[in-house]
Amino acid sequence: REVLDAGADLVTFSGDKLLGGPQAGLIVGKKVLLDRIKRHPLKRALRVSKLTLAALEATLIAYRKPDHLTRDLPSLWALTRPLEEVKALADYLQPHCAAKLGAQWRVETAQVMAQVGSGSLPIDVIPSFALTIVSNFRKRGSGLKRLSEAFRKLPVPVIGRITDDHLILDLRCLRDEKEFIAQLEELKF
Repeated sequence: REVLDAGADLVTFSGDKLLGGPQAGLIVGKKVLLDRIKRHPLKRALRVSKLTLAALEATLIAYRKPDHLTRDLPSLWALTRPLEEVKALADYLQPHCAAKLGAQWRVETAQVMAQVGSGSLPIDVIPSFALTIVSNFRKRGSGLKRLSEAFRKLPVPVIGRITDDHLILDLRCLRDEKEFIAQLEELKF
């Protein structure tokens, strides 16, 4: 809105990065220019699917209720989640994960920096908490990679990152800790 009010004729933006909705490119602006774009032969090749349009509509409807945005849009919920809540979650999950992994692995809670996004915010980070997993034995590399793969193969994949011989499981986006704990039983490494 601000860019259009400042005099831009057309503005493009991302539906997922800007709105927290589906992955889609949006074009807004002057009707005469939008009509020209609609007539261009590439429009047919670049149009979005009906599923994307339905998801985009639901996202835009959510913006009509600003008090519920963090409840209704998962990306906004994760970005605005209180740090104390993420730490409490990490502290709660740590003993469960440690018990499953056994003496071969040390599982700790640690404050980390979570990457906000890649495309429009490639370097922005916010504080978060994670479970950090490190081998208790000298040879760490291959075992850590196997453990990371095992987490990714769970029914609901758990995606971590390996940094400085630690598997980092950032918990900012975890919504269902009971499901996480339950599927630890299926972890095969």
